[in-house]
Order: sequence, then structure tokens, then C-alpha cells
Amino acid sequence: MRPHLSLDVRDVPASVAFYQRVFAEEPQKRSDTYAKFDLTTPALNLSLVSSTGRVSKVNHLGIEVGTVEEVARWKQRLQEAGILDRVEENVACCYARQDKVWFSDPDGNAWEVFMVHEQLPVEGSIVNTGCCVPAASPGMP
Repeated sequence: MRPHLSLDVRDVPASVAFYQRVFAEEPQKRSDTYAKFDLTTPALNLSLVSSTGRVSKVNHLGIEVGTVEEVARWKQRLQEAGILDRVEENVACCYARQDKVWFSDPDGNAWEVFMVHEQLPVEGSIVNTGCCVPAASPGMP
């Protein structure tokens, strides 16, 4: 099983260059208005489309990994690519204790790579906890 995610982006070539740095993979298909990454690690079919005139916006996207070492490898990769936004270690977020690293794509979509140490009880509202609030990207509202 592999999820498919299609993002509306402003500039496919700029987004392709960004996601090549993130995933260290070439897109399987590519044109000026469309690209598709056919990834196995993480298992993801990611397409980038600029034909709609819109830009996709979500709270954030995420890749869950299984170990602290995998988070560390992602941290190193993102640092070397110059796109690491933030590191969070041993944080209580979304009712789980986690380690995570954050980065944002050229259109301001925040991504986290995270590992869950333990699930926590669902108590209280998630509003105003500062949890899962991606860092604002330069030039983005």
C-alpha cells in the first residue's frame, strides 16, 4: 500500500528541485506543469501540478518513521540540503510524545518527519497548545 498525494504548486520546476533535495530521488515523470515522484522510502506517490492556478494548503504533511535513528538521518539530510526548519525532541504533541523535524516546501506546505515514543491520554483541547503549528515560511502568511 502506498498513499498518493497531489499538490497544486506555483512552480513545478522549483518544487521538483526542492523535493529532489528532500527525498534524494528523481521524479518518475516530469514536464513544466506536472511531476510525479514514485517513492518507495517513504512509500509515497507524490505528484506536483501547476495547471490549476491554485496552491494546495493543509495544516501540515507528515512522514512517520519507526526509530529515533531514522529521525536523526532525516535531520542530517535536511540540514545538508539547507531546508531544515526546526527540531523538536521528546515533545508532547497531538496526544503523543514524539521526536520530529520540520521543513517547508516552496509553497509553504509544512512537513514533519516524526517518531512516536508513546501515545498519551486525550485530555483537554488541542487549541492553544502550540502543538503541530508549523513554522511560518518566509513570504507566506
